[in-house]
Amino acid sequence: MRMPDWSTDGWCLEDGEQRASAAPATFEIPSRELRQTLKPGDLAKLIFRIAVDDADGDDAVERMWVVVRERHPFGYVGVLDNQPSAIAKNDSLWSGTELPFEFRHIIAVDHATSESMNIVTSEPSIPWA
Repeated sequence: MRMPDWSTDGWCLEDGEQRASAAPATFEIPSRELRQTLKPGDLAKLIFRIAVDDADGDDAVERMWVVVRERHPFGYVGVLDNQPSAIAKNDSLWSGTELPFEFRHIIAVDHATSESMNIVTSEPSIPWA
């Protein structure tokens, strides 16, 4: 399965393991064991790097929650459960976007809720292509 790609999608996921290695005293992430054992409905926080449409051609970095829908050998497929604040509503990255992600991308986890379980059983508003 294709991972999000900066040049193809206009956004990508940052590597949480690399960030934690670079700043171990200030950037803590859950154990790899925990990041590898999430179940449908659990939440994973990921770091998104998003292209923004401005004169400087900058990018924005946002930490957002994703609801786990499926587990795969490479990681997970989930659904974005936040609305990015750096960009206007669009049809490629918004709350309800389905996306694959790897264990290395996860920087925080939370347990499933009744609301997140409803997301698991619903069709994503923007399916992963």
